[in-house]
Amino acid sequence: MRLYSIVSLLILGFLSSPLHANSRLAFWDEQRKGANGGGEDADAAYFEAAAAAGIDYIRLSPTNMKSDSRDFLMGDADKFFGIPESDLAKLVTALDHADDAGVKIVLTTFTLPGRRWRQHNEMEFDFRLWNDHAFQDQVIAFWQELAFELKDHPAVVGYNIVNEPHPEREAGFQAGQTEGFDEWLAENEGGIADLNRFYVMMVNTVRSVDSNTPIFLDSRFHASPAGFPTLKPIDDDAVFYSFHCYEPWNYTTFRVNKERFAYPDRMPTGNGDETEAWTRADLAPRFAPMIEWTKTHGVPVNRIHLAEIGCDRKVEGAQQYLTDLISIANEQGWHWAFYSYRSSGWDGMNYELGPKKLNWKQWQAIEKGTQGYNDFILEGENPLWEVIAREMKD
Repeated sequence: MRLYSIVSLLILGFLSSPLHANSRLAFWDEQRKGANGGGEDADAAYFEAAAAAGIDYIRLSPTNMKSDSRDFLMGDADKFFGIPESDLAKLVTALDHADDAGVKIVLTTFTLPGRRWRQHNEMEFDFRLWNDHAFQDQVIAFWQELAFELKDHPAVVGYNIVNEPHPEREAGFQAGQTEGFDEWLAENEGGIADLNRFYVMMVNTVRSVDSNTPIFLDSRFHASPAGFPTLKPIDDDAVFYSFHCYEPWNYTTFRVNKERFAYPDRMPTGNGDETEAWTRADLAPRFAPMIEWTKTHGVPVNRIHLAEIGCDRKVEGAQQYLTDLISIANEQGWHWAFYSYRSSGWDGMNYELGPKKLNWKQWQAIEKGTQGYNDFILEGENPLWEVIAREMKD
């Protein structure tokens, strides 16, 4: 850990007193529009481009950043002993670049001790965090250390504790597949698989070293709006509640869609090939569980975060789909972040590439390493990217 002087700690305590505004929380007083991004892309040019595009903040995952250890920031997600100094230095450098460009950061972690990101785990879900108290103790140690190290960094405006939690999935429950779910919840209440219990521990952990930074908590079922009814709000004015939207999945995912579905005229009625026509009004009900939850618990709209919104750029109707989803978020007043901005590792949701597939010459250049996805950003007319761009300009 880096050492902080007694004077710095005294100043921090003074600025955290009720007589002084919490600038990190004040950032969220007005609706914010951001993007998701990976730490592996987070150099100075990346943040300068984001700032030029009008992006308020980046929900940044550093999981793919290079490390001398197996898992970035973790050392090893199988046994956490502390954040490697070299990894922390790389992350702070990325945050410095963001601050220089005037872009704020919500930091999220796809990997935690006992919960290695599926993409780094042979595409298998890792449920150890929800089965072993030792791993939850390690997560507490990790977030306590990370929050202590970043509590003074001017770019940071949020910690997203865990991305898309799904402890219930190991027992066979997913959004829309909830027969017997209430019984499972009752059996696990207060236990290691209790997401609400976990969140209380994590908020207390962060607050033990950082009293100001907003904390973002994802709903269950992989951050689905359907996960809100069982989520218990926490008595902390700087806690935000997050969800994601790629629904319906078999439309927004190009490899699953296979040109069967198009928005709004040919939308899936279920998991098969049958279709029906939709309107914007057919999207809105998908958020009903979350909206009802906010009303029941008196949670203001500026504490709701649509943390990931997206659609593969190549599916038919993507432009109108994104337009309608964003208009719903704006109408409700939620903060939102599209997925994703200029990812070097994937082109599916890089809307600056337009709606067409890359051609064989472009793929050849990418495979050779002579060019990357972002070298093929459309410089001319691109109505798909304009959906995002006009929002950021507004």
